[in-house]
Amino acid sequence: MSNITLRQIRYFAVLSSTLQYRRAAQQLGISQPSLSLQIAALEEALGARLIERKRSGLILTPTGREAAAQAERVLREVDGLVHVAGPSRSEMSGTLRLGSSPTIGPYLLPRVLRQLHQSYPDLKLVIRDSTPKELVEDLIAGRHDMILTQLPVPGDNLRLRTLFREPLSLAVAREHPLAERKQAVRADLSGESLLSLSPAFALHTQVTGLGVDTGATLRNDFEGTSLDALRQMVSLGMGVTLLPALYVRSEVNLRDPDVSVLDLRPPLYRQIGLAWRAASGEPPAFARFADLIRDVVRTEFAAEVTLTS
Repeated sequence: MSNITLRQIRYFAVLSSTLQYRRAAQQLGISQPSLSLQIAALEEALGARLIERKRSGLILTPTGREAAAQAERVLREVDGLVHVAGPSRSEMSGTLRLGSSPTIGPYLLPRVLRQLHQSYPDLKLVIRDSTPKELVEDLIAGRHDMILTQLPVPGDNLRLRTLFREPLSLAVAREHPLAERKQAVRADLSGESLLSLSPAFALHTQVTGLGVDTGATLRNDFEGTSLDALRQMVSLGMGVTLLPALYVRSEVNLRDPDVSVLDLRPPLYRQIGLAWRAASGEPPAFARFADLIRDVVRTEFAAEVTLTS
């Protein structure tokens, strides 16, 4: 028998509860073909058909019904094991696995880690960066305990906690006509070339929407893989873009003389928060970690972002 993965078990559990590939894929934050491949791999590993396609929709086979019940038990046991081996439900100790968006973590987490080590020296935080889509997929598959990302995130089986609202600023090259101004209105973007991160990032959706609203043109021939790449493209005069406030404070204002940053009016924001599996419940360690992030934001980034309740 081939190895069965926790990801396959989680995916099958969601599919068996929805009996719709489209809806299950939406909850999991993955594509339908990816879901189909994982279910097929699970069936091959088990040597049995779990799902049947009927004209009326999907149904579980007798083996599928038994496997679905077992999958739910397995997932409950796994979540219980995580809480035993990971952060205690009453103390901040053990290991907490955090997934983080590369557009957020590098500019926030170093300060959080410093405070975390001072306040909770027995807690080990393991951080892994990846795109928002991969973060959600890995969270559902059990590779992360929680994720720090831009909200909203897909998935009905997730719990969310909004932390703060972060403004997005307009970045232009120093020789751009807008460079000497402190702020720009959206009408100023008409006819401009907009640079964006790839569609794997939530910021792509906001940049695309701004282009539609203002008459700017999204440059599909250049998609940045990081905020640094976007900033460098702007400095070369390839277009304008949106940059988050924490990134601007860390990487632009003090380090890049070739880029000017303007406030956008009316302003545009993104919501930053934590997400975890609903099956994990409400561990006190998660709430304390969220409060710690909010404390750091309140004391060190009050001028840049706004805390949300």
